[in-house]
Amino acid sequence: MYSDVLLYIDGVWQPGRGKPIPILNPANEDTIGTVACADQDDLNRALNAAARGFAEWCRISAFERSKLMRRAADLLRGRQEDVARLMTLEQGKPLTESRAETAAAADIIDWFAEEARRTYGRVIPARSVNVQQLVVKEPVGPIAAFTPWNFPINQAVRKISAALAAGCSVILKAPEETPAAPAALVRAYADAGLPAGVLNLVYGNPAEISGHLIPHATIRKISFTGSTAVGKHLASLAGLHMKRVTMELGGHAPALVLPDADIEKTAKVLAMSKFRNAGQICVAPTRFIVHEDVHDEFIGRLAAAAEAINVGDGLADGTTMGPLANARRVHAMEDLIQDAVSKGARVVTGGRRIGNKGYFFEPTVLSAVPREARAMNEEPFGPLALVVPYGSLSEAIAEANRLNYGLAAYGFTRSAEHAATLAASIESGMVSINHYGLALPEVPFGGIKDSGYGSEGGTEAMEAYLNTKFVSCAN
Repeated sequence: MYSDVLLYIDGVWQPGRGKPIPILNPANEDTIGTVACADQDDLNRALNAAARGFAEWCRISAFERSKLMRRAADLLRGRQEDVARLMTLEQGKPLTESRAETAAAADIIDWFAEEARRTYGRVIPARSVNVQQLVVKEPVGPIAAFTPWNFPINQAVRKISAALAAGCSVILKAPEETPAAPAALVRAYADAGLPAGVLNLVYGNPAEISGHLIPHATIRKISFTGSTAVGKHLASLAGLHMKRVTMELGGHAPALVLPDADIEKTAKVLAMSKFRNAGQICVAPTRFIVHEDVHDEFIGRLAAAAEAINVGDGLADGTTMGPLANARRVHAMEDLIQDAVSKGARVVTGGRRIGNKGYFFEPTVLSAVPREARAMNEEPFGPLALVVPYGSLSEAIAEANRLNYGLAAYGFTRSAEHAATLAASIESGMVSINHYGLALPEVPFGGIKDSGYGSEGGTEAMEAYLNTKFVSCAN
């Protein structure tokens, strides 16, 4: 069922002029297809198409844009099973997670479709009776969006839907390792009747594509999800050309477990959050900062939850964690664990690759991890939980804020006072207390410090795609 993936430019699915890239199934390392790659001529055609598409799309009423987006959401829901299987084949996550991601994407489209109809300006009372003062919201223009492989649809759908709702056109540079799922998302929009040129899809050399699109005069905004290092480079490039930027970058989320927490429930929630998508999630809890009075009980329950995970092919019945997405992640896990153990950490469970075919890795829990271990300072982006004890709440908060990441953080306590302290003291764009409460369409999603800036959820997401124009008119 996996077909070779093409570019989508100016309303036409087409091969690229670059050399196609093979796509591997991470469960068995078999080649399942290829993805077309764009060269500079392809990118220029996409830029010209996006300019024409914007000129048409921005004139269509928000009410009509909303109706078309709702049709795209319905089409995606109707194709959920096929799209989910494509995603699992190329990315590895269990089919249940791929289905959930596809269904959530349709909900995100619906939510932004409704926001399209509620992009309000305002009237500012004037100082003179013959003056009218208006604030008008206008689409910023064609945008370039860059998305990663860990959530092939989820990361793309937020950028596309917010942009289209605002009246912008889009060039999406989707991931070469997982190209079919975002292509299916684009196809749903195309089949819903989106005019040619409004949404374009390209793949290819990331540095060449970003280096060509970001400085180009046609592009007025950039949205990027990926590593902090790459994000800083792209943000600096955009800054040279005064382009508006949204950056959703790396994380190293602390999870603070206070002594009054429900330890059984806490371990269950955190294990689910940590090992979902094999830990390849920017908001996954990573540093488990646990009070010394409940440390042993917590680590026992967390290890038991990790050992109960059924690692296997994402298409197989009963699989609860699939393979890592590529060989790079396997090597990264091995290196980080070896480094931590050499510095005194203890492997409570896991720690090894599973088999020699496919990129399977054991859900891993380390205890007594020293602060100088690489894993305590670099984003692991894999099924690796680092557990460290603390004595005082101020000590725990200091550790939570130690790194220059600030994407997501978690806290677990039965005390309303402690919950308020955590919410006020943790330096993070998102803080979730006593549950996993992130990434809903209607709530903000974004970080601070080296984890980026801007939001890709909630009403805040729309603002990045709109210019604010002030109009003052005297009669």
